[in-house]
Amino acid sequence: MFQIRWHARAGQGAITGAKGLADVISKTGKEVQAFASYGSAKRGAAMMAYNRIDDEPILNHERFMQPDYVLVIDPGLVFIENIFANEKEDTTYIITSYLSKEELFEKKPELKTRKVFLVDCLKISMETLKRPIPNTPMLGALMKVSGMLEIGAFKEAFKKVLGKKLTQEVIDANMLAIQRAYEEVQ
Repeated sequence: MFQIRWHARAGQGAITGAKGLADVISKTGKEVQAFASYGSAKRGAAMMAYNRIDDEPILNHERFMQPDYVLVIDPGLVFIENIFANEKEDTTYIITSYLSKEELFEKKPELKTRKVFLVDCLKISMETLKRPIPNTPMLGALMKVSGMLEIGAFKEAFKKVLGKKLTQEVIDANMLAIQRAYEEVQ
């Protein structure tokens, strides 16, 4: 089973990102789950979303997981949330940050011993979507780091997910955000 935990603030699109990822992956014949953990949080409160992906039916519906990937779409949460909770030895972290790895490791030394990738999803979303909604750039970074799907196939499938709700202009901006994060993650 492949497990992903998203760390975000309410309103940044983590739930939408997790559900969109599940929609795309389900079209490949895999079993998926997408769910969130939050209370009566208002926009800006810390929250988590989750994905499970497997070839077999997923019978586990608990929030507890040992994630293969931890996606941090709000850079401040690295410093105030326990992003390492229940990690596995080989958990991979994809973190939104404008800092270099060296700068981030200096501020959060615990990251030095982990597999970490950085991409500035907030900058990308502001430049492409004109809004601080970093969920779609994070999906582009996830596709690059995980190799889960080829980026062209992912974008084509995700266009169909977005096409249910958004204008073509917004869909195109999201595709640009996904592509940029795919190219810029390091």
